[in-house]
Amino acid sequence: MLRKKTNSVGQRAGRTSILAEGTSSSVDRRAFLRGSGLAIGGLAAISATGGSVTQASAAASVTGAVELKKSVCTHCSVGCTVIAEVANGVWTGQEPGWDSPFNLGAHCAKGAAVREHAHGERRLKYPMKKENGEWVKISWEQAINEIGDGMMKIREESGPDSVYWLGSAKHNNEQAYLFRKFAAYWGTNNVDHQARICHSTTVAGVANTWGYGAMTNSYNDMHNSRAMFLIGGNPAEAHPVSLLHMLKAKEQNNAPLIVCDPRFTRTAAHADEYVRFRPGSDVALVWGILYHIFENGWEDKEFIRTRVWGMDEIKKEVAKWNPEEVERVTGAPGSQLKRVARTLANNRPGTVIWCMGGTQHTNGNNNTRAYCILQLALGNMGTAGGGTNIFRGHDNVQGATDLGVLANTLPGYYGLSDGSWAHWARVWDEDLDWLKGRFSDAEFDGKKMMNQTGIPVSRWIDGVLEDAENMDQPDNTRAMVLWGHAPNSQTRMKEMKTAMEKLDMLVVVDPFPTVSAVLQDRQDGVYLLPAATQFETRGSVTASNRSLQWREKIMEPLFESKTDHEIIAMFSEKFGFKDRIFRNIGFEGNEPIIEDITREFNSGMWTIGYTGQSPERLKLHMANQHTFDRTTLRAVGGPADGDFYGMPWPCWGTPEMNHPGTANLYDMSIPVAEGGLAFRARFGVERDGDNLLAEGVSNPGAEIQDGYPEFTMQMLMDLGWDGDLTGDERAAIDAVAGPKTNWKTDLSGGIQRVAIKHGCAPFGNAKARAVVWTFPDPVPIHREALYTNRRDLVADYPTYEDKKFWRLPTMYKSIQDQDFSKEYPMVLTSGRLVEYEGGGDETRSNPWLAELQQDMFVEVNTRDANNLGIRDGSDVWVEGPEGGKVKVKALITERVESGVAFMPFHFGGHMEGVDLRDKYPEGADPYVLGESTNTAQTYGYDSVTQMQETKATLCKIWAA
Repeated sequence: MLRKKTNSVGQRAGRTSILAEGTSSSVDRRAFLRGSGLAIGGLAAISATGGSVTQASAAASVTGAVELKKSVCTHCSVGCTVIAEVANGVWTGQEPGWDSPFNLGAHCAKGAAVREHAHGERRLKYPMKKENGEWVKISWEQAINEIGDGMMKIREESGPDSVYWLGSAKHNNEQAYLFRKFAAYWGTNNVDHQARICHSTTVAGVANTWGYGAMTNSYNDMHNSRAMFLIGGNPAEAHPVSLLHMLKAKEQNNAPLIVCDPRFTRTAAHADEYVRFRPGSDVALVWGILYHIFENGWEDKEFIRTRVWGMDEIKKEVAKWNPEEVERVTGAPGSQLKRVARTLANNRPGTVIWCMGGTQHTNGNNNTRAYCILQLALGNMGTAGGGTNIFRGHDNVQGATDLGVLANTLPGYYGLSDGSWAHWARVWDEDLDWLKGRFSDAEFDGKKMMNQTGIPVSRWIDGVLEDAENMDQPDNTRAMVLWGHAPNSQTRMKEMKTAMEKLDMLVVVDPFPTVSAVLQDRQDGVYLLPAATQFETRGSVTASNRSLQWREKIMEPLFESKTDHEIIAMFSEKFGFKDRIFRNIGFEGNEPIIEDITREFNSGMWTIGYTGQSPERLKLHMANQHTFDRTTLRAVGGPADGDFYGMPWPCWGTPEMNHPGTANLYDMSIPVAEGGLAFRARFGVERDGDNLLAEGVSNPGAEIQDGYPEFTMQMLMDLGWDGDLTGDERAAIDAVAGPKTNWKTDLSGGIQRVAIKHGCAPFGNAKARAVVWTFPDPVPIHREALYTNRRDLVADYPTYEDKKFWRLPTMYKSIQDQDFSKEYPMVLTSGRLVEYEGGGDETRSNPWLAELQQDMFVEVNTRDANNLGIRDGSDVWVEGPEGGKVKVKALITERVESGVAFMPFHFGGHMEGVDLRDKYPEGADPYVLGESTNTAQTYGYDSVTQMQETKATLCKIWAA
């Protein structure tokens, strides 16, 4: 749909419009910019803020020295370096980072346009609230006082869980950590962010297979791959720069690229083998490939014997998936899958890559575990060129997940147990009893609210709308804070509108007003607080490969916007715990010192090794990017000699230990001290009499050349290694739990240091588990989507029984038992475009990107279009089985097969055919508006994590 178009969009008087140049002429760049009001927008913005932004002097810019500032792109998770040219505080130009080992001097369309994101004129300019249906400018002081008073009233009447704190993958690590700490001090686990709806099923599935829930290798390590198996991802559009690394493997190694996707994407165009399969049948597809691997004895038997538990159970399930049954369920021919299996077997090491196409399903955790098992069977784990390269979506969704902006854990995946809270109370120097007193004293199923998982963001609307007596919390959600979140990225938007209108209070903290500002029809009780972008602050950010990078501050916050950490400090002061939450964190004026926050999480996140990446080491890496090898990521000489770029976690011990980081997880070919690892001993030492520890294998130099459990002080004592502890380390260990202190709770890092000194991994040396006995499906199995048109498969592959978890009743079978397929015969799926990102508020407010894609659309197969009487470019209605419908353009294409429709999820600002532009604050409406696919998307949540199901629902389409 990248085409010029004529203007057929109605406008409202007095507003600038992209397409204001007339109804007959095509829209070229000059007309687009002129029609967008950019010629006069700068001066208008200055006057709108009462002169708080000074007009830049061209002469001063020419004569002033130009500073170069290094930052990181704020879109996807590749972590591309942006070099900003700054003159007199004004960001005047940008270049890609040529020294960066990640982007190697490249940018995608979004990355090339980030300067406009920071300087964007569609940003919120000052705090506002809805008053009698109109947006009114208010001061920060008034905003914090009114919001704070309202929240404290709700807290007193309904308890702290009735305020929901929704965080963001756009926070840097320091802000994410502080946000989760802030929620704890408020007294709730009703805190979450976008990871819930993009890769929560990855984190759960992968972590429960081999210990950590993250990408195991890196974009760069794909240079070593001999084969690449990509399923449910479209990096050519979603992570364009990553494609450089994939294509290098194709060219350098002649590595075959296998792309499995229901849609022929731009990435599929690069494939050596494209496998089209039915949306939601991932497990069946992978088992169909493994069928041939096991049938022919192509699995790595020695790797399985020494490092994998439960593969015999997998073989029993896979044996059911003969080529005929696989084709019946997936549509993929058995002969093609045998060819794929042979390709993977003959080209090792190979890597498996996946994105949200595999995660956003009711059985998403089964999908991600099936991908992992494929790699375990092939022996492709713990090796360069292998691994599971999981492409995360947002620039810091990995970091925000690691830092615990989640409803089910504290920072570092410590969980919510009493021991976890005790650990973080020690890190915070906080009185544990005081912290406990901040939470409701209610109990459900014998568990206190402090230990209960919160409501996930995917279900926040049910926290508002569900009958309180059906919930595992004292009362409904009454106030919702959307802090850097696009609501149109979530399903069931008609119900979301109802929920927003039922709230006592809706608060948006964001550089842009977002769809939250216009979706609801409230007359009051809505607040918009302008947050600064990540280019207006400094701090660390974690790329998809677990590397941390340090952003420099490019410019001062624009207009009246404030940084996220300053806003947290303002709320903390209002709620009376500022002195407590910042007791170990200093201030620069009104802003908490970022480096102090980094050091605080360094002192507590022992589980995943966020302890060695001090601000000083991170800044050293950014200043010396040119010294790091572009494939191994290891520095060759220079001040960071031997380190892996960004010290990908785990970076064990204290910064003084100088651990280099871990480029490839579970790599037994190198010592632990140099970045090697085993599989984590997270699941005990035996199961039903079977050994769960590794068999006769360990890292080079390890003094235990066999499997071993995770390290505790008692284990050091039993081995006679406790004498290697310093006096300070021993005292710190004794202060926690003496001999029972383990590698995760020792605040000195001594247990980790001594274990590594003797060549061992602090978290043990175990087998990966192919069978997860704690999950609803211990062995991954295929289950039909809730809304499926394959009624013949429901009896054989039914969904789950309805159940209650994550505080809320959740429907499965009661929906699937109803047949919607006659009225809604087509499968509806969704995905990304190269021009936009996330909910699109930032990118659709960027004129350079907005020009490229001006219409929301649905892709429809040629046969379906002809049968439905739809023409290319015409308006059509797309309706889901829950009644939500959208009016969009039809794009007739063979990208999708007959019976499948695709829509991108970046649009918002229209609702069921109604243009909501009038409802935005003046001058803050994105240039491009459109329907959200999630208005038509339906109910459906993963059985472990409550991930939303957006890739396999039903719809009907007709001409508008």
